[in-house]
Amino acid sequence: MSSLHAPAARRSSSERLAAGSGMGAVTLRVANLDAMTAYYAKAVRLTLLAHESATPDHPARSILGRVGNPIVVLEHAPELKHAAPHEAGLFHTAILFDTEADLATAVYSVAMAHPRSFTGSADHLVSLAFYFDDPEGNGLELYWDRPRSEWQWDGEGRLMMGVLGLNPNAFLTAHVAQDAMDLADARAAKVGHVHLSVGDIPAATHFYVDRLGFERTAGNNQSLFVSVGGYHHHMAMNVWHSRGAGPRQPTLGLGLVRMDVPTADDFGTLKERLAAHGIRARDDGATLEFDDPWLNTIEVTVRRKASD
Repeated sequence: MSSLHAPAARRSSSERLAAGSGMGAVTLRVANLDAMTAYYAKAVRLTLLAHESATPDHPARSILGRVGNPIVVLEHAPELKHAAPHEAGLFHTAILFDTEADLATAVYSVAMAHPRSFTGSADHLVSLAFYFDDPEGNGLELYWDRPRSEWQWDGEGRLMMGVLGLNPNAFLTAHVAQDAMDLADARAAKVGHVHLSVGDIPAATHFYVDRLGFERTAGNNQSLFVSVGGYHHHMAMNVWHSRGAGPRQPTLGLGLVRMDVPTADDFGTLKERLAAHGIRARDDGATLEFDDPWLNTIEVTVRRKASD
């Protein structure tokens, strides 16, 4: 039996992340700031929202996004080396587009500028996704969600997702408009989810579900998908190449995963829950910053209102 609606939550609100929580900009530590900025601006067609020069206290960085919404923060760290393939860290950053046409425009742009960076595509039943590697090997997913009314959940409260074939050429032929390229930069997009490589799925479940407060939506002994508010997933973890990986060392790649919660009360509830579980958080009054078991750093803030 299946349902078109997400199952009712089984835990109290104090045990869960607030339903309106979401993902923010992902920081990537990069070796070549100019090349990486050009990739995300010219190929992915994000807007360069700000460029900050290096200071004695902070490295140079580029902030890119859409319509004033940061999506990727590129932080210059040429002194670092690339992580080994089997280490924990970023699997991909996933950028969510509002329409199939917006997605197609971004996919076409990346494919034309960096044709060898394409790594695959899939129909996941809840979404259509295209995968790339950026010039420094960071995974990138560009995707569009099907309407939630079309998502199905099984009787055990797990979302029905799959990996079906998706022909990229047919998709682009159907959805790329001739005049879309000039308009794409002004259209909305955001970080829909962040997918990590971790060392152990039970440990990931204990941290992200039992302690941080996500709800499990799908997974098996090799992967875990978690969300809030009935979304298919805001975060995912897998051990496909990293089973047994220990804590990360400073490397190029993932620097910071950002999340936001709707209200100050939600922020306070999370702060109390982290303390109750013995998770040490760096708290400056505006942000909570803490590490998962593999030293992937997460920063949580209260969502800014449009008028702020």
